[in-house]
Formats: sequence, C-alpha cells, structure tokens
Amino acid sequence: MRGAQPVKPVAPRQRSLIRAALALVVIACGLSLRWYGFPLGLPAFVVKYGGSLLWATMVFLLVGVVLPRLTRSRMTAIAAVIAIAVEFSRLVHTPWLDAFRLTTAGALLLGRIFSLWNLVAYAAGIAFGVWIDRLVGKRRVD
Repeated sequence: MRGAQPVKPVAPRQRSLIRAALALVVIACGLSLRWYGFPLGLPAFVVKYGGSLLWATMVFLLVGVVLPRLTRSRMTAIAAVIAIAVEFSRLVHTPWLDAFRLTTAGALLLGRIFSLWNLVAYAAGIAFGVWIDRLVGKRRVD
C-alpha cells in the first residue's frame, strides 16, 4: 500500500491559467446571482452582498492571474486595496463617472452606492478567494 503522495507546487504559468479559469467561473456565478437571484426568490441581502463577495473573489483571483509569483498574503493586500479604493470611489461624483456607473458595466465593476457593509462582503470574498486558491494551488505528484 502506498503512503501519502508528496505535494508539488504548481508552476506560475499554470497557476495563472487555473486562476483565470476560476475567475471566469466566479464571474459567471456573480452575473447569474445578479440577474437571476431576484427571479428565483433569493433575498435581497443574498443578491446584493453575495454579488459583492463574488466581485472581491474575482479581484483576488485576477490579481493572481496578473502577478502569479506573489504570495497569497500580498495578493490579499493588493485585492483589499483595490476593493477599498473602488468602494470609496463611490463617494466621488463627476459627470463622466456617474454616467459610467449608470451603465451595466459600470454598475458591475464600480457599483453605484457607497456602503461600509460592502467592505465586509469584500473581506469575506477575498478570504473565499484565498481558500479556493489554496485548494487548487497544490497538486499531488503521481
């Protein structure tokens, strides 16, 4: 009977591809939640903050796609800075920025209304991203 297999880290290029695929899955889940959550009868809280959680997960994963050699703690820090900057950018109102926020892309990427609760959802989303990344970050050697 064989013992436990050693774990070998995934190469940076392969790690980027895995993170990109995961980000696409998270994007699909987030869009599905936003578009079909209310018709399926999900509570507004789940649709609103579930979307924010998934958005932050996507940001974390995309940071890892762009910068695959970073440690997870640095990816977490960068994703948190991006999330905080985007949330606080909602307090800035210029005609062109407000016009962009009224588009579907603007609403999904930047949001429209400032909420400190979004920061909580973002923290949970980044933690979820770290968890997912750890799950797929190592593979068994055959």
